[in-house]
Amino acid sequence: CAPRACQSRGGAGPSGGADQSGGGGGAEAGRGRGSGLRPGRGVPAAQISGRRHGTPLQLPRAQLTARWTARWPRRWARRWPRRCSGTGETGRAGRFARKAYRGEGIVNGPPEKVWDCIKPLAGSLREQWDENVSHFEVIQSITDTLCVTRTATPSAAMKLISPRDFVDVALVKKYEDGTISSNATNVEHPSCPPKPGYVRGFNHPCGCFCEPVPGEPNKTNLVAFFQTDLSGYLPRSVVDSFFPRSMAGFYANLQKAVTKL
Repeated sequence: CAPRACQSRGGAGPSGGADQSGGGGGAEAGRGRGSGLRPGRGVPAAQISGRRHGTPLQLPRAQLTARWTARWPRRWARRWPRRCSGTGETGRAGRFARKAYRGEGIVNGPPEKVWDCIKPLAGSLREQWDENVSHFEVIQSITDTLCVTRTATPSAAMKLISPRDFVDVALVKKYEDGTISSNATNVEHPSCPPKPGYVRGFNHPCGCFCEPVPGEPNKTNLVAFFQTDLSGYLPRSVVDSFFPRSMAGFYANLQKAVTKL
C-alpha cells in the first residue's frame, strides 16, 4: 500500500513527473528543508533544485555567484582571492592584490628618449620592447595630454596568469625642472567593453616620473609605481612573485630599448 500512496501523491502534484524521472522524490522528502543539490557536489550551480516543485531552479547568475561565494571556506581564503562583483577590487581574502609596488632606477639615456619609450600616448613604443605588453592603443584622445588607453598583456607565470587587458585614463604632466610624469587609473569606456580571450583587470592610481639627473644630462631617474588588481582567482604566491619580477624585467628591457634609439 505504501508504494501506491507514494505514486498517487506523486501523480497528483505538479512535481510528480520530476520526482519519478529524477528518482529523488523520497530522498528529497527525507532531507527535509532545502535541496540536496549543492554546487561543488557534481551538480552545476545553474541546476540547483527548487524544494517546492522539485524542478531546476533558474536563478540569476549574480545570485548564484553570491550564494557560492558565501560558502567560500576560510582555508581557501588564505591562498585564493575572492573577487567582489562590480568594483574590480578583491575581498578581504584577496587583499594582497591591493599592494602598491614602487620601483626606482637610473636609466642611461636623456629623459626625452626614456619618455618616448614609456609614454601612454599615441606613438608609444611600449609594445615593441616591453615583454609584458602585447598591445597598446589609444581609444580616445581628449586633449594632447589626456587620453583613454587600452593595454593588453600576454599570459605569464607559465600561463598560470591568462591574458589581461586594462582600460585607463592617462594624464601627462610636465614640470619646470624637466620632469615628465604619467598618471593613470581605471575607467570604463563604452567603446571598449570586455573582449573575449582577455580578463579585464583593474588599475588603481599608478604612473611614473622621468626625472633628469642633475649634472648628468644623459641619465634619467625613473620612478614607477602601480597598484594592479589582476582579477580572477589567482594563488597568492603567483601574484606576489610575478609583480617584483615583472618590474625588474621592465627596467632591464627599457634600458635596452633606450640604447637602441
